[in-house]
Amino acid sequence: MHKKLFNALYVLNILGQALFTLVTPAALLGAVAWLLNAKAGVGSWIYAVLIVIGLLLGFYSMIRFVISAMAGLERLENEQKKGSGQPKNEEKR
Repeated sequence: MHKKLFNALYVLNILGQALFTLVTPAALLGAVAWLLNAKAGVGSWIYAVLIVIGLLLGFYSMIRFVISAMAGLERLENEQKKGSGQPKNEEKR
């Protein structure tokens, strides 16, 4: 029961972090676009350009994060399988 709950929470954590890595670059570049528009006098087209670039960078970052998180999850599951089938090693004195 606890294992299923923790696995579900782990997956929710990964999804939340993946969404964060997708949105953050677009939001930051949106802020940069606002600064360029308001302070430097660049046209409104800068919003579209920088937000699209931010979404592309965020998508790339999200894919890399999900791949590394899945690799970590597989490694954790393999360690749990190895640990449950064998008795714990006792230190020799």
